[in-house]
Amino acid sequence: MRRHLPFFAIVLLLGSLAAGPPGSTGHAQEPDTEPESQPAAAADKSVEQLVESVRKSVVVITFTGRDGRREGLGTGFVVAPDGLIATNLHVIGEARPITVQTADGKRFAVTSVHASDRANDLALIRVDANDLVPLDLGDSDSLKQGQPVVAVGNPHGLAHSVVTGVVSGQPEIDGRGWIQLAIPIEPGNSGGPLLDLQGRVHGLLTMKSLLTANLGFAVPVNRLKPLLEKPNPISIDRWLTIGTLDPREWTALFGARWRRAGGRIAVDGLGSGFAGRSLCLSQLEVPEAPYEVSVAVKLDQEAGAAGLAFAADGGDSHHGFYPTAGKLRLTRFNGPDVTSWQVLYDQPSPHYRLGDWNILKVRVEPDKVICFVNDQTVCEVPASLPAGRVGLAKFRTTQAEFKQFRLGRDLPSTRPPPEVVARIEQRVVGISTEGPPDQSLVDELVSGDPSTIVILRDRAQQLQRQAEQLRHLARAVHHERVLAELAKALEPDEGQIELFHAALLIARLDNDELDVAAYRQELARMAAELTERIGGEAEEATRLAALNDYLFETSGYHGSRGDYYNRSNSYVNEVLDDREGLPITLSVVYMELAGRIELAIEGVGLPGHFVVRHRPVDQPAVLIDVYERGQPLSEEEAGRKVEAFAGRPLAASDLEPVGKRAILVRILHNLRGIAAREQDLPAMLRYLDAILVVQPGSAQDRWFRAVARFQSGLGRRALADLEWLNEHPSPGIDPVQVGELQRLIEQGLPQNR
Repeated sequence: MRRHLPFFAIVLLLGSLAAGPPGSTGHAQEPDTEPESQPAAAADKSVEQLVESVRKSVVVITFTGRDGRREGLGTGFVVAPDGLIATNLHVIGEARPITVQTADGKRFAVTSVHASDRANDLALIRVDANDLVPLDLGDSDSLKQGQPVVAVGNPHGLAHSVVTGVVSGQPEIDGRGWIQLAIPIEPGNSGGPLLDLQGRVHGLLTMKSLLTANLGFAVPVNRLKPLLEKPNPISIDRWLTIGTLDPREWTALFGARWRRAGGRIAVDGLGSGFAGRSLCLSQLEVPEAPYEVSVAVKLDQEAGAAGLAFAADGGDSHHGFYPTAGKLRLTRFNGPDVTSWQVLYDQPSPHYRLGDWNILKVRVEPDKVICFVNDQTVCEVPASLPAGRVGLAKFRTTQAEFKQFRLGRDLPSTRPPPEVVARIEQRVVGISTEGPPDQSLVDELVSGDPSTIVILRDRAQQLQRQAEQLRHLARAVHHERVLAELAKALEPDEGQIELFHAALLIARLDNDELDVAAYRQELARMAAELTERIGGEAEEATRLAALNDYLFETSGYHGSRGDYYNRSNSYVNEVLDDREGLPITLSVVYMELAGRIELAIEGVGLPGHFVVRHRPVDQPAVLIDVYERGQPLSEEEAGRKVEAFAGRPLAASDLEPVGKRAILVRILHNLRGIAAREQDLPAMLRYLDAILVVQPGSAQDRWFRAVARFQSGLGRRALADLEWLNEHPSPGIDPVQVGELQRLIEQGLPQNR
């Protein structure tokens, strides 16, 4: 008689679904690293001796704003004599000129960002020097609690300041290990070396504790080593363009830092105008009055001020409508300072949502200006405005985000129709405050008005008792909508599926604010730039070289090294934003751009490591490792990767091309594996739902979802999956276990909903 797993083993099954690293399909694999051997222990030095020996290797790093003023200051240290310097990523800012000053007073402009790792706040920069003195790197894994250490930095601009202390712990914060120090960390210390008494670097100072003045943290130096081994260099000229606004669309005035990311515009930094004023004017042609301009804005804090600018002359004169200190203000700016400004309206509005996105709109008529927030009238002021440009404005040290900027004669309302609001509010009256939302209600709202989620969230804020349930409902509606969009995207034949679009929908499962259209436009912009670089007719080899140069040399795309298992690496929108990712997501971007320049590139799903293959017309096909910056990969090298991962020789099936549906499933399996390791059951269910949209015949994933649904208290939905498994027997599924789970649910357990 066969023995079957007891049911407690079934419900623990999902804990074993950590399906390997992103890019794999079912096995665990750590990034390929080998521990470095350490030299024999050297004698401890006194602090004075230590400082004297490392002083010439520690540098001051500054970056400047658009107006040339210094905006940031930190520390770095030399890691190679040919001008390579390590620091924190936040020390060098983004898209800013960077300067390095050595201990002897020499100043160098940074020529390239040699490598970067956003998740670990690390960067390697290069200057034009050949005689620098590098510091020795230690093994941060060898640090002991209570071990004495020395930190060197530039707090508040005081060059080469020294503090001593001890390692007080090695806690895990946000899923990453840190070195906790009984050392005061101040502004300017960031990026400085943390040294043992032999002068070896064990960490990079990175942040100050908010709990006590004598507590700080450092990034372990072992996280820096992968960047040294496999960098992703980008020239400073290209670095300065990251996130910059297209001058054909926007003109920034009066400093501050305006940048774009996936359809949004963000701003921070102090503007050079009076009261920190800064403008960002659209290049769109403004029609004669009447016209309307609108934007959605979100402030980092309500004490700030940011919103619309209109009737702007390109200098000091314009009008502004914006939230500030909880009020909505309309101001006429006639000059460079407050003596020439006139506040026309300044009152709170019950329709303004504190701490949330708000849609500002201004209607300019020949004899008046009408201002709105969230489609509700705020004020109507008599005025005859001069012609001028429209755009965005911010004041003081405000950080703000903008999206959905629009200009036209009569902009459509963003408010849902009253009958839709009434219908949805009526449907949720008396909704249960416990358990998941009723599936029939979700099904009803999925095909309803696109503003359903907004209505539900507004209602959730008003109804305290029902708020949490309404949020559940909104998430469910979003989830079902994305699944419906994904199913629609997969309706065409395999060759006609838009892979990048479908991959964006997978990322949107976890981010309901992801603007799919904006990222599709961003990819199209990249393709246009690449096409322009290639020029007219070009041979395949030339186009392939241009693609590699554009992605890896010019733009700095690279494989994620220090935070390989982060879900962000499986979101193609964040791959575009951060220019780093997994083998499979980098390959998706690579294949999509290749298709736009008429290169025949196909995916190849090696176990544990996704690659692509170029099939030129008149030459043999060649494997390409996109994770390794587009390097060619021989079959022998591919075989070694398979041997290392799967413990078997390369099989012919490993080299077969992978279809678009299989690529999407592999991305989802990566995410499911991460969620399993993090014991995030709701996320696992999201990914399993999507897998079964892409691959509905997968019995194994159907079984996994049945177990996950049962564990989530969704017994009736689990029964639907179990019934499917009974109707579709599969060699990989034990029918006895299916029956045991069915009986357990049907006994009327509390999970049976």
